[in-house]
Amino acid sequence: MEKTTTIDINSIDAYNKLFGLSTVHPLITVIDLKKATKRIDRIRMNYGVYALFLKNGINCSLKYGREYYDYQEGTVVFFSPGQVIDVDSTGQPLAPDVLGLMFHPDLICGTPLADKIGSFSYFRYAQREALHLSERERGIFLDCLSKISEEIDYPVDNHSADLISANIQLLLEYLSRFYDRQFITRHNVNSSVVAAFEKQLSEIFAAGCIIDEVPKVSYFAEKANLSPSYFGDLIKRETGNTPQDIITLRLIAEAKRRLAATDTDISIIAYDLGFRYPQHFTRLFKRVTGKSPSIFRKEFISHN
Repeated sequence: MEKTTTIDINSIDAYNKLFGLSTVHPLITVIDLKKATKRIDRIRMNYGVYALFLKNGINCSLKYGREYYDYQEGTVVFFSPGQVIDVDSTGQPLAPDVLGLMFHPDLICGTPLADKIGSFSYFRYAQREALHLSERERGIFLDCLSKISEEIDYPVDNHSADLISANIQLLLEYLSRFYDRQFITRHNVNSSVVAAFEKQLSEIFAAGCIIDEVPKVSYFAEKANLSPSYFGDLIKRETGNTPQDIITLRLIAEAKRRLAATDTDISIIAYDLGFRYPQHFTRLFKRVTGKSPSIFRKEFISHN
């Protein structure tokens, strides 16, 4: 098998040179791969930039982690600094019908977007959780790209950096809206994920069970074959609570049951519920209930 070449994408120019594209601005580019003059069939990209791509044409096989997926027509995929992506374009056209945006983190330093970029959780989604656009949404996406492209080409002045950043944020806000729509239209599928999550929690916190460690969101996300970020957003949209909040509430409910129904030492209850250190359990219990485990137990006994 042909060896996969690893390329660090730490700059806009590094990406453009791979595909024979020109670099107009050192920190941002609107990508049109139909204009590509070069292609590498197999490549591993180590991203140091933010990027998003809209696929308009035939499929392209990408590999994320150990998993291949089809980059279907009309989908948007996202990449952020620190992600490593394997791309296999073997047998695909030299110039695929792909449009996108790529920008370096330095571009948004000191702008409102720098403070908000972390809230766009879809940059942390797995690629199988891509956004599927309607025709209307696709039109808005392309219009935003056009505005960004116009600003990149506009002669640099005192407003350039702010306008470019504002237009990027506008696009990202629209993409958040489109993901909200996608979550809503997949309510039936998402409900089954929520039900499975609740069932797994019930099994873990079955009466009397000893838990090796406090359950983590990543554990349930893996069970659902979803990334932790996507899983978290799905659960929040379906229930109004984050999965971590739900786990904590179930944990405290079980702790209350054990405190009230047994005279087991509080430190033993903490260990049995997966806490390595009893003081961590006490701190969490007090934060959620407003009282320590010992006070809760005394009050329960005095009222019963």
